[in-house]
Amino acid sequence: MNSSVTNNIGWTRQQMAQRVAQDIEDGSYVNLGIGIPEQVAQYIPAGREVIYHTENGLLGMGDTPSEAERDPELINAGKKPVTAIAGAAYFHHADSFAMIRAGHIDICVLGAMQVSEQGDLANWSTGAKDAIPAVGGAMDLVAGVKQIFVISQHTTKTGVSKIVQSCSYPLTGKAVVSRIYTDLAVMKVTQAGLKVVELAPGVDWDYLQARTDCKLV
Repeated sequence: MNSSVTNNIGWTRQQMAQRVAQDIEDGSYVNLGIGIPEQVAQYIPAGREVIYHTENGLLGMGDTPSEAERDPELINAGKKPVTAIAGAAYFHHADSFAMIRAGHIDICVLGAMQVSEQGDLANWSTGAKDAIPAVGGAMDLVAGVKQIFVISQHTTKTGVSKIVQSCSYPLTGKAVVSRIYTDLAVMKVTQAGLKVVELAPGVDWDYLQARTDCKLV
């Protein structure tokens, strides 16, 4: 667990996912990345309808099934078992990416290794230990989806900021991120730089800025 959370500073991963869910509007078509982004679906406010898309060919992805309900042929892009809601549609992998590339998905929530102050995203690496070894469908998602939300710990396990002036890892996309949600703050990418929208509990401006490798607005 992130050290800031163990000191009662900042949001847990579940609280981060809940905070992202608050900003997803009713009627949105949403693609969720692997890891923390997958938890966002659990926290959509009551009364909102959100339709989930997975790039391996399902529109209308439902909750995680119980052991008894699991269908080995019904999985998401992360190979995890899912369910399908009433009215869900199945389609070819190529058709799924056609939906993405044509701009039919409203929001994609992705994890990140680094995000720059200009909204550049790096969420894969050719060399880092335990990193995603290939970019996969993320490059299509950041190019075709209307809004990209990033959810990530603010720093690495060694305390290095993931929010940077310029990404040192290979880029997934340039100037593609709209908002960043970390355990310390919510930030919006603007022409003037990263604007802090909200601070997490126990976090003040100096604490956040000291752990961020670019100037915040």
